[in-house]
Amino acid sequence: MVVDDAAFMRMMLKNVLVEGGHEVVAEAANGMEAVQQYEAHRPDLVTMDITMPEMDGIQAVRAIVSIDASAKVIMCSAMGQQQMVIEAIQAGAKGFIVKPFDKDKVLAEVGKLVPNPV
Repeated sequence: MVVDDAAFMRMMLKNVLVEGGHEVVAEAANGMEAVQQYEAHRPDLVTMDITMPEMDGIQAVRAIVSIDASAKVIMCSAMGQQQMVIEAIQAGAKGFIVKPFDKDKVLAEVGKLVPNPV
């Protein structure tokens, strides 16, 4: 599942994941949608933007982990958000990727949590 308030970022990340052989089962534009979509789809992995309207990524990670303690969430952050990334990891995120996205780095980080698709 791809979560970002910017449709362009969701599309870019979705393209990287699909090209890497992964299936994107859901998308969300804010943290509240992310929690609802997580409950509906139970994806193997979530990429979560930190800064979003209505509910930010850190709050959404906490909510998702409270639903499913084994949830695998990778935070997406711009440079300079290290403190927020640390908070997200403490909230239950399992990794992070930096914007702008580098295809190889994204797939490497995803590969640490989800086995490579066949």
